[in-house]
Parts: sequence; structure tokens; C-alpha cells
Amino acid sequence: MQKHLTTPNTDQVKNIELKFTYLNKDIEERFPYFKILTKELRFFPEEGLIWLANDSVALLHLNTLGQIRKQLIDVLGVGKAKGILTRFGYHLGARGALAAKRLRVGNPELNAFLLGPQLHTLHGMVYSDPAKIKVNIKDGKFHADVILHHTFDSQNNLNNYGISAKPVCWIQTGYAAGYSSTFYGRAIVYKEHQCVAMGHPQCRMEGKLLEQWDEHEILEEQESLKTIVVMPPKTELRINRSSVDNKSKAQAPTGSLRNMIGASSSFMAAYYLAKRIAKTSASVLLLGETGVGKGMFTNMIHEMSERKDHAFVAINCSAIPENLVEAELFGVEAGAYTGANKSRIGKFEQADGGTLFLDEVGTLSDSAQIKLLRAIQEKEIEPIGGTSIKKVNVRIIAATNMDLQKAVSRGDFRADLLYRINVFPINIPSLKDRKEDIPLLLDYFLQVSNSSNNKNIPGFTDLATDVLYQYDYPGNIRELENLVERAVVLTEDNKFIDTEHLFVSSEQLSSTLMELDPSGGLRNKTLYSTAESSLDSLLEDDVDFSEFEIGLINAALRKTEGNISKAARMLKVKRGYLNYRLNKSPY
Repeated sequence: MQKHLTTPNTDQVKNIELKFTYLNKDIEERFPYFKILTKELRFFPEEGLIWLANDSVALLHLNTLGQIRKQLIDVLGVGKAKGILTRFGYHLGARGALAAKRLRVGNPELNAFLLGPQLHTLHGMVYSDPAKIKVNIKDGKFHADVILHHTFDSQNNLNNYGISAKPVCWIQTGYAAGYSSTFYGRAIVYKEHQCVAMGHPQCRMEGKLLEQWDEHEILEEQESLKTIVVMPPKTELRINRSSVDNKSKAQAPTGSLRNMIGASSSFMAAYYLAKRIAKTSASVLLLGETGVGKGMFTNMIHEMSERKDHAFVAINCSAIPENLVEAELFGVEAGAYTGANKSRIGKFEQADGGTLFLDEVGTLSDSAQIKLLRAIQEKEIEPIGGTSIKKVNVRIIAATNMDLQKAVSRGDFRADLLYRINVFPINIPSLKDRKEDIPLLLDYFLQVSNSSNNKNIPGFTDLATDVLYQYDYPGNIRELENLVERAVVLTEDNKFIDTEHLFVSSEQLSSTLMELDPSGGLRNKTLYSTAESSLDSLLEDDVDFSEFEIGLINAALRKTEGNISKAARMLKVKRGYLNYRLNKSPY
């Protein structure tokens, strides 16, 4: 289990000068956050997923990466290869900075910025050893001197090309630039001035704000600087583990496509199919389980189509009594039946020139299906009790969680209607098949719930995050949204959401979550304080007492916001003992 540490304040991260002599210190001092970072590695073998600090990652053989590096140099030349590999490193570093900002890390004498070199080392391509860092962003000053040991770039270059005339650690300098620039929101450039590939005993790089460099010093870096020296994005939709300005409430994102959130391959496949078909007038059939976001995809298709300035009308076919479906769809003339005191237009006329969304289309009666088929095929409707035909120009988007082919086989759905609405089918994946998107969705729903409930909940505890990854979400995104909103309502303002705020019923976890043990091996990660955990179940799981004790200490620290004295009083132990257990624990 991970120690609960508080986040440093803004002054601490913006005006610091740190000097290091790591090589003369023991492992604990050289890597003060390394155990915390390794706890951020989560393995889901059943699903083929690995997460590092809530980013989906992959294990990659360095030999494979080395072959790619060599091919880039051989095919594109050194200049272009350097630009690509520097940008590759830059984006890795930028992801690391976002992770560092999310983690609640930092003692008074240290700085969250120091996660960068240790996270850099964790990637397995270098041992990053900062010799000196001076930061005063407010006054426009930044200077870093970093020693690099065992660098992948220099070793690969020596193996393939021998001694080089220039530095070659492009991925590493790119990583440092991406991390520093994203962390501080300023363009920071690193130059390597010693390199093992040049015959030096070690690799060493220097980092400064872009404006601090002389023009001639960065002239040779132009190719790689074309892309990397940009202002990093101010915000990104990721899970929020960092401290938040308590004076301002989180604001929900705005924009016509604000709800289209995801980065997984299955989501992106559906997204690009929808984007491609949006500008046409073809009928679309959205397929997927309840709660996957079919309505959001429909809105996106309409807003990206040429019909976006016309009406968008939605109707849930399953929510309308069978005897009223036709009147809702096609309208009714006054006197057509008892109670029809005046004429009323239907959804087709309301959507004329625009888009009509037919949700749960598989529930329509046979009579309604026949009229719907005619409306789509002939582009005309006949209101109930009417004597004239009305022409309509409507784009149909239908959605269902049913297998319509099986419904056709059973005689519950017309084959000719299926052919009409199934011009362009799009399968929208369930949330259990796109778990890489959970951090994105969590942060978005947290922002929305904070805003709508006038709350300021900064994020989720590590335990809550682990549980949210393991849950299978039978209600899909809609269920996740409800879980977060419920948790926001139940959590005290400025406190982190924990498991007791999320699961208050009989929800079951189904995935296997694994983590690194102190020796570097994989083990099942025990989740404490889940909805149905008990002392009996913990004993049945053969839980190590020391690990359970640290879990109890962490729970007390969460409750007291990291105050060790208060936690000691809560647990009725001496403060010195608590300090001793935290320092000695491998967890």
C-alpha cells in the first residue's frame, strides 16, 4: 500500500534550489518517491492492460526500440530521425508531468517536480541523476544539470555506428523538455553537452527556459524544436489526483462535442466511423449495450453534419405506449380519436430538414414498423386521421441494444425495415472493453458533478481508483457517471473520494489487479475497505499482518489529511511508533 503524502503548495514548486549528491546516498535517499511510483504500476493480466499512474502503458523490448531508432536514422537521416525521437521523448515526458501533478506527493523539504527524474528512470531507458536544479519561474529562471547513466540512446548508437561526433541522447533530452515544460507551463529546452557515444565517461544535459538560451546555442536544435517548443496544454481530461485551488470550483468542459471522451482503440474506431458518416445523409444504426453513450454519438453525428442548423429530435420508442407510438411519430389530426381535440404534428415533421433519433427502435410494434418503413423509403408521412400525404426530409439515426438479426428471425422485427436503417452500423464498445478511458471519464464526471452540486472534490484516493478499475460496469458509462455523482454528494468538500462513497450496494469486482512487490515480483493487490470487506474475509485471504497494519495507518492518514499526530491519536498509538512503521514498511 502507498503512503499518503500531502501535495506541496504553489510557492514550494515555483521557487526552489535543490542540489544532489545521489551517488553517495543509500537507495531510500536517492529515490525518495520510487516506492510510491512503483505502486502506481497496475497490471490486469485478464485484460492485457498495464497502467502507470493511470496512463495505459506497454512493455517494449529495448532491442525492438533500438531497431526502430536505427531504421529511422538509416532511412530518414540523422536530422529527421533526431526530430522524431526527440518529439517521442517529449511526449513521454509530458505524460509524466501530468502524472506527477496528479499524484499527492511531496514532503516539505522535497518537491513534486522531483518525480520527473525518478519516473524517467522507471521507464528503463536511463538512470536520471539530477546534480542541481534551480527554479524561480516567477522571475523567469530555470536551470537544471542532470547526469544520465546507462542511456539507451548512447548504447544503441555505439552498437550500430560507433563513436559519434555529436550527442545522441535525443529521447532523453526530449523527455526532460516535455516533463519540465508541461510541469511549469513554460517552454524549457535541454541540451546534452556530454555523451558516452562521444567518448565521455557519462552523459550530461543542461536545461533552461527557451528565452534563457543564446540564439546560437539552440540553432542546431531547430529541427526538433519545431514541434516540441510549444506552450503545453493548460488542462487535460485526466483523473485529478493533484491538489485543487479551493477558492474556485471545477468547471465542466464546454463545446458541442464535450461528451465525446475517450482514447482507447475501440472507442476511437467507433468515433472515426461516426465522424466519417456524419457529413452524409445515410441512415445510421448505433449498436451497443445500455448506457454506452449511443445518445452522445447521435448528437455528435448531427452536430458534425450539414443538418446541424436544423432540428434534432429524439424519441425513445420503448417509453411510449404502443397505441400512441404512431401519433408520436407521424402526428394526429383533430378528431382522429377520442381525446384528439386538436391537430398535433409528430416527430417526423418536427425534425423536417434535420435529424430524427429513434432510440430502442427494436421495441416498435409491427404496425409502427410498417409506417416507419414507408416514411424512410418514400420520405413522406400520413398523420393519424389525416387525408393528405406530407413530404419530409429527415435523416434517421436509430439505436438499439437488441440483436435485430435475431429479432428478424423470431418475426419480431421486419427484415425490410432493418435493411433501411442498417445502412451504416456502428458498434459502440461497452466500458469493460475500454477501461483505458476510465481516467478520462472519471475526471470529466468529477468536474461536471462538482459544478452541478456546487462542490469542490479534488479527486479519488488510490484505493478508490483501484476499485474503479476492477469494476465491470454492467450499466456502462451511465453507471460510472452515477457512481461519481453519488460519491461527490457523499464526500465532504475538499476531501478525496474513497470506496465507501462509491459502492453502497452489492457491486462486485471481477478483474484481477496486480502490483509489484518489494522484490520486484508481481502479486495480487489487496483492496481494503471495499463494500463487502470484513475481518473474516481478510483472514481467509491469508493477509500479512504488517501489510494490514500499514493499510490501517494509511486509512488514518487519509482521514486526517496526512497529519501524523492526528492519525496517531486516532489509532491510539504514539507518534514515534507511527513514524517508525512508515519508514520501515516496504509498502
